[in-house]
Amino acid sequence: MMWAVLPIKDLSEAKQRLAPVLAPHERRRLFAAMVEDVLAALARTPALDDILVVTRDPAAARLASHYGARVLPEAENRGQTSAVAAAAAELAAAHVDAMLAVPGDVPLITREEIEAVLAAHDAATAMTPAMTIVPAWDRRGSNCLLCSPPGLIPFAFGNDSFQPHLAAARAAGVEPRIVPLPGIGLDIDNPADLRMLLARPAETRCHAFLAESGIAARLAAEPDIAKG
Repeated sequence: MMWAVLPIKDLSEAKQRLAPVLAPHERRRLFAAMVEDVLAALARTPALDDILVVTRDPAAARLASHYGARVLPEAENRGQTSAVAAAAAELAAAHVDAMLAVPGDVPLITREEIEAVLAAHDAATAMTPAMTIVPAWDRRGSNCLLCSPPGLIPFAFGNDSFQPHLAAARAAGVEPRIVPLPGIGLDIDNPADLRMLLARPAETRCHAFLAESGIAARLAAEPDIAKG
């Protein structure tokens, strides 16, 4: 069995690094739109047996339910690393074979990219321990991890997690499969990322919100501020 895992922090606290260009209510609505883009792509991928959302936020739990995902409640926002580790332990206890972990801030993710990750993983393993990773565009972060079994490595998400995750896989005796992908590779953390997203037109909920809210036009008119 292959499950997807999506950790979602409180929507009200998300994307603090976008504060120079977005008001709190704009950050909240932007993150919700991105999360929905990710959930929709996961739900459209038939090869995934289920989706597990790790969150304590009621609004995020409602979004998860809308897309048929299960929810693993957490008592507090302990960060992506702890959330994914908790999910991996849950899936291992349920005898799930593999875990695809993705963040909620990659709105350009598509079913086709998810299937590319799954195909690469299948090519790398025949029911043996394996890890497939999609790096961030700058090869610093880890924007998607596919591990079989789910708890194959100790997780270390953050701004510079790509190399530590590669090292952890090799320490476990596994040569990781690296799959660069343009959609999953762009996570939206800061104003520069937001500008990169707006430079790549797409039919996402995130793009629709940025256009309808006037944020896209505002950033285009204030390029110096948006580059932060």
